[in-house]
Amino acid sequence: MNVRAMFIDMDGTLLKASNSISRRNMEAIHRLMNQGVKVFLATGRHYEITAPYHREIGLQTPMICLNGATVHTAKSGRVVQMKTVRLNEERFHHLTAEIPCNVIIHTANGIYCKETNEEINNWTKVGQVPPRYIGDLRQANYQDVLKYSVRTGFPSPNLSALFKKEAEVIDWNDGFEMVAPNISKWSAIKSLLSELRISPNEVAAIGDGPNDIEMLRHAGIGVAMGNAGEKVKVAADFVTGHHEDDGLAEFIEQNLLKRYESYAI
Repeated sequence: MNVRAMFIDMDGTLLKASNSISRRNMEAIHRLMNQGVKVFLATGRHYEITAPYHREIGLQTPMICLNGATVHTAKSGRVVQMKTVRLNEERFHHLTAEIPCNVIIHTANGIYCKETNEEINNWTKVGQVPPRYIGDLRQANYQDVLKYSVRTGFPSPNLSALFKKEAEVIDWNDGFEMVAPNISKWSAIKSLLSELRISPNEVAAIGDGPNDIEMLRHAGIGVAMGNAGEKVKVAADFVTGHHEDDGLAEFIEQNLLKRYESYAI
């Protein structure tokens, strides 16, 4: 299969638990780019904490952020696609304000959260943009929501199911996320492929989370990380190594690079 583009998830895929890119992953990506393959980041992160890694790798491609809710240009970070999600806010806050959970609301103007934590503090350190509001979100004045994240600390399908008529729900082991209906990393990828005149069959996608399932199912080659959950692995064509063992580089080296090199002979 002639792969012309690769879409890479960040947390649990590109990055180690230390939030760093290994030398091996970096080198594998650069070798792939040198062979003419377009490499993209496709992440649940917001732009400010995606862009530093995008620059570190040296990518010149658009960034897919917030599970496909936004697409940003490579150079300026300008938003070229944006899909907001609309919930019944009174109902949402009634269901989440009094239970022990954190709520993070990603908007076009920044993050609003119920409380801060180590993850949000790391986002602030990497992106150099602190939350716009921390506290009772019923008192916050926000608009243009791109993603809601509810962190309960455990799977919460009964709670997340209450919002499935209003949003695209992604269940995690520690809670759930919501974006606009029919929005996913794959929906953003499809729009980029159309502009680039690249067929889905010419695409490789790699990830480890439930927000990666759609792109793994629909890409020509879907790759699950070794640290991925079983539902993610079932959706993929290949399973590679753990992200702490450079599973991303392993797949590129053993499949894409050898394949391209064999064509060159």
